[in-house]
Amino acid sequence: MDNFGFLKVAAAVPHVRVADCDYNTERMAAMAEEAARRGVEIVAFPELGVTAYTCGDLLLQQTLLDAADEALERLVRATRKLPLTLIAGAPLRHGSTLYNCAVVFTQGKVLGVVPKTYIPDYGEFYENRWFASGAGISDEHIAVAGQQADFGADLTFEVNGAEFGIEICEDLWTAAPPSSQLALNGAKVIFNLSASPESVGKHAYLRQLVAQQSGRAIAAYVYCSAGFGESTTDLVFAGNAVIAENGCILREAARFSPDEQLVVADVDIERLEFERRRNTSFRANEGATENTVIEMKIPEGLRGVALDRDIDPMPFVPKDEADRSERCEEIFRIQSHGLAQRMVHTRSEKAVVGISGGLDSTLALLVTARTFDFLHLDRAGIIGITMPGFGTTDRTYNNALELMRGLGVTIREIPIRDACTQHFQDIGLDPGCRGAAYENAQARERTQILMDVANMEGGLVIGTGDLSELALGWATYNGDQMSMYGVNASVPKTLVRHLVKWAAATEQDAATRATLLDIIDTPVSPELLPADAEGRIAQKTEDLVGPYELHDFFLYNFLRAGYGPAKILLLAEQAFDGSYDRAAILRWLTVFVRRFFTQQFKRSAMPDGPKVGSVTLSPRGDWRMPSDASAAAWLRELDML
Repeated sequence: MDNFGFLKVAAAVPHVRVADCDYNTERMAAMAEEAARRGVEIVAFPELGVTAYTCGDLLLQQTLLDAADEALERLVRATRKLPLTLIAGAPLRHGSTLYNCAVVFTQGKVLGVVPKTYIPDYGEFYENRWFASGAGISDEHIAVAGQQADFGADLTFEVNGAEFGIEICEDLWTAAPPSSQLALNGAKVIFNLSASPESVGKHAYLRQLVAQQSGRAIAAYVYCSAGFGESTTDLVFAGNAVIAENGCILREAARFSPDEQLVVADVDIERLEFERRRNTSFRANEGATENTVIEMKIPEGLRGVALDRDIDPMPFVPKDEADRSERCEEIFRIQSHGLAQRMVHTRSEKAVVGISGGLDSTLALLVTARTFDFLHLDRAGIIGITMPGFGTTDRTYNNALELMRGLGVTIREIPIRDACTQHFQDIGLDPGCRGAAYENAQARERTQILMDVANMEGGLVIGTGDLSELALGWATYNGDQMSMYGVNASVPKTLVRHLVKWAAATEQDAATRATLLDIIDTPVSPELLPADAEGRIAQKTEDLVGPYELHDFFLYNFLRAGYGPAKILLLAEQAFDGSYDRAAILRWLTVFVRRFFTQQFKRSAMPDGPKVGSVTLSPRGDWRMPSDASAAAWLRELDML
C-alpha cells in the first residue's frame, strides 16, 4: 500500500446458483482473477456467497454445510497464486453452533473469520432460525477450509500496511454498527458482505447509510450485496455494490444487471489518516478497546494500472448544475448573513465598496446588495466607488458604472492618477519604473480612499479579495489586503465566477445580467499597469502567477487533504489530462508552494470574513501557520519530481 497511499479495493457481484457451492466458488475464483488483472488488492464477495443467501432451512443440512466447506477449501487453493486478499461469505460451524461468517484469505492461507453480530428476525428475515450472533466472540479459533483460523467479531486485518475490518449486512443497519468500533481500533477500510433484498425506496436509504457510515468512521466503506441468481421465491436482489470514502460515494454497480459486476475503486488511505489526525473528536475515542489485528504481507500486484478514482479538477465547484445552484444560494446566504451581523453590531447603515469592473468586487457588491435587502436598508446606503488608475480600461470602467446603476447603489468616481503621480514625486519614484512600488502605491491609494470615505459616511469598507488571492498572496499588504469585513475571504476564484454567473441568471434584470456576463468574460487583472496600444488589459493575473483552476486544485489538495507535492502532481496530471502537461503543472505547483509559504504574513493580518466552505485561511479559524515557516521540505520534494 505504497502507491501514494491508495489502496485498490473491489466489490464483486458474481452469478450464483442457490445451494450450488461448486458453481458459486468457481465464479468467485474467476472474478478474483479478473480483480488481480485490474490490480485489486482486496476483493469482497456477497454475504453467504458460497451457498447463496436464500437457501432457507437447507442451511441446517449437513450435506450443504459440508459442501460449502469443501468448496471454500478449493477456492482458497485456486486463488493461492493471486496477489490479492479475498473476503467470502459462508455458513460455518463452530462447535454445535452455526454462524453467518466472512472468511478472509490470501496466498492459500485463511487469515481469519468474522461472524455476523446482529441477526435479523423481522420482516422477510428469519436468520435467528439458523444462525447465532457472533457478539462477544473474541480470541477463539475455528476450523475452516482445512485450516485453523482466528475467529472473532472484533478482528481487523492488516495487509501490506492497510488495516481493514468487516461487518455483515444487518450490522450496518443497527444503532451502533460494529464498524464504528473497528474504525476506532484502527481499521481504515470497512467491508460489508450483504444480501439485502430490494424494496421501493430502500436503495436511496442504503446509499445514504453507506456514505454516512464512511463519513462517521472516517473510513472507506466497501458494500457488496447479492445480485442476479439470488432472487428466488419472494425476494429480489439487485446486486448493489457501493464504495464510499469519508462521506462520498466513489463507485457503485448498475442495479438489476443480469451480468456479473466488479466494482473497483482506489481508496485514499493517506487522506483518511490525515482526516483522523485533524479530527480531535475521533482521536478522543481512538483505541479505547483492544482487539486482535492479523497482519499479512502479500506480493505487490499490478501497481502500474490506472487509478480507479475520479479526480475532480474543480473541487470547489459542484459538477451537477442543480447542486451548483444550491451551493451558490447557500454561499450567498452565508456571506450576506455574516455581513448583516457585522453591520447590526456596529450600527452601520452604510457600506463602501471599491468597484473595479472585475469579478471579485462584483461579487462583493452583489453580496452587499443582498445584505441591505435582508436588513431592509435602502441600497442608496451602499457607496460604490470606482477609482480609475493608470491601467483602467474602458471595458472595466464602463462595466463598473453599469453594474452600480443596475443595482441601484450610490455611485462615486474618484480617479487616482493625480494623487499617485504626486505620491511618486513625494517618494522619488520614477513613474517609468513599473515595479512593486508603482503598482502597490495605486492599491494603497484606493484603500485609503475607501477607508476615509467610510469614516466620513459612518460605514464599513467591504473587502473584495478572494481565497485564491490570499493563498498566493496576490494582494497588496495594507492595500486591497485590508478592509473592515472581507466577504469573499473564503471563496476561491474558480467559485467566484460561478457565483456571479448564478446571480446573473437568477436575480438580475436583463441589462444588469448582460453587464455581469461581460464581467465574467473579462480577463482577471489588477489593472495596475497601463493598457496596451489598443486599450486592452495588458496585465493578466493568470499569465503571471498561473491559472487559477490549477492553483485552486493545489490549494484544496494541500489544505483539505494534506497531500504533498508528489501526490498533488499525480492527481493533477489525471484531473487536467489534455489541458496541461506535466511540465506546466509542475511549474505552477512550484509557484504555488513558494508563494503560499512566503505570503503567510499577509494572511496573519487579514480582516474578519465569513467561512463558507471547508477550506479557509483565517488565522483565527482553520489555518494557523507561522509567517516564517520554511518551505524547504516541500520544495525539496518538488525538485525530485
